[in-house]
Amino acid sequence: MSNQVSPVSHNAKSPTADVIRILLAILLPPVGVFLQVGLGMHFWLNILLTILGYVPGIIHAVWIIVRK
Repeated sequence: MSNQVSPVSHNAKSPTADVIRILLAILLPPVGVFLQVGLGMHFWLNILLTILGYVPGIIHAVWIIVRK
């Protein structure tokens, strides 16, 4: 037996992962941003935007996910 790595890699930027992140961004915008960028400035900004208004939080989250 050899310990070879499979030629199929699961890229974090796959279309399926983006669809899941966008769905999470619509339901809970900070979760979608967290999955994309972690606990950075955009995460905290998204929490603030979501508190101030749910729709601005969604727009920011989807923008963060789509631009990367």
